[in-house]
Amino acid sequence: MASVSLKALLEAGVHFGHRTKRWNPKMKPFIFTERNGVHIIDLQQTVAQIDQASTFVQTTVARGGSVLFVGTKRQAADIIQSEAERCRMPYINKRWLGGTLTNFPTIRGRVEHLIELEQRREMGEFRRLPKLEVLKLNELIERLTQRVGGLRTMERLPDILFIVDVRREDLAVKEAVKLDIPIVAVVDTNCNPDPIDYVIPSNDDAIRAIKLMVTKIADAAQEGMNLRETLAAEVKEERREPQRMSRAPLVYEQERDFDDLLGPSTLAKLEEGYGSDDAEDLEGAGAAEAAA
Repeated sequence: MASVSLKALLEAGVHFGHRTKRWNPKMKPFIFTERNGVHIIDLQQTVAQIDQASTFVQTTVARGGSVLFVGTKRQAADIIQSEAERCRMPYINKRWLGGTLTNFPTIRGRVEHLIELEQRREMGEFRRLPKLEVLKLNELIERLTQRVGGLRTMERLPDILFIVDVRREDLAVKEAVKLDIPIVAVVDTNCNPDPIDYVIPSNDDAIRAIKLMVTKIADAAQEGMNLRETLAAEVKEERREPQRMSRAPLVYEQERDFDDLLGPSTLAKLEEGYGSDDAEDLEGAGAAEAAA
């Protein structure tokens, strides 16, 4: 898994933090310097931190885990959706519903209701309903899609929460901490890094910076998914191979001397020089001996 380059981080503006008056002192270890009233993030640490986070994500997904992508701010919403869908992971990019994790059975019930309504519509059941009822059902589908549409594939609690802007997504952080779900997050200089297990110090406002960070984590999840599928295919192939059946060694009858298999008349003719041209005579002699 390739590391992100310092050049790419600089070009994306990852190093630009918030104004010094808005900083959170707990982010001091990740700050390189201050310039013109703006904190500059230490990109060497960003590289190291994102490598650690990516390895953690890849390993977790390869073992069958899942990552919930969370980012509801305007700059992050579309990126979160596209990258999560690319690596086949659940996401929330509109609004975090209270209890998404701590009251997951209720949230899952809404997701299943959404799936049921979509299936009914695809099967043509809506065509048999009154227009007003169809309109209401379509509006309900739209609302549920906005709220829980990204959770269709999340049948259980996620193994990792990946967050863009932990200050904005504070409710998601609290629920994950309560349930001991590891958090990987893009953390700017105005945020508290303490609840985060894998801090990725980065600008969380610039679209290019967000895109770079989210893509990196999505790549790690995709690589983990590929490893999982490869392993599953190998196991399936091994199960298909027929088991080798043990065979008892063949027991051969004790060999007899060649002369014992031939009658005296046949031996006499062989001694007189009969060859392959005299095969018929030999056969006749053998038959006579057998009759005798």
